[in-house]
Amino acid sequence: MKVICFVTMLLITLSAYAQTEIKLEDVKNYVGDSVKLIGKIYGGKYIKSIKGSPTFLDVGGKYPNAPLTLVIWEDIRKQFKTAPEEMYGKGYEEWIVGKVVLYKDKPEIVISNPDQIYDVVAAPIGK
Repeated sequence: MKVICFVTMLLITLSAYAQTEIKLEDVKNYVGDSVKLIGKIYGGKYIKSIKGSPTFLDVGGKYPNAPLTLVIWEDIRKQFKTAPEEMYGKGYEEWIVGKVVLYKDKPEIVISNPDQIYDVVAAPIGK
């Protein structure tokens, strides 16, 4: 009986941390969920004068028409090797993982670890 309870609790715990893979255009339908998506980052802005010195990255379009914004607070920004707005501001596709929240009726993901944004690996040659 103890083994069954342990396995059940393990499965519940693992499913809580799983991300649902979604399309960027559907992000507004997943508020409150942890997701994984591919999106082009079209630029960003570091605003040192605001409390917490946030960096905002625009995913899927340029501000104010980006369907998703990534927020990176100063303490996390320090963990990036290069300034995030420079590193990702060239329109390359990236995998993005995190929990979708709403801020002023717009979806955003707060980045708490640089590993939440990573390069999309190109398909093998010939595919």
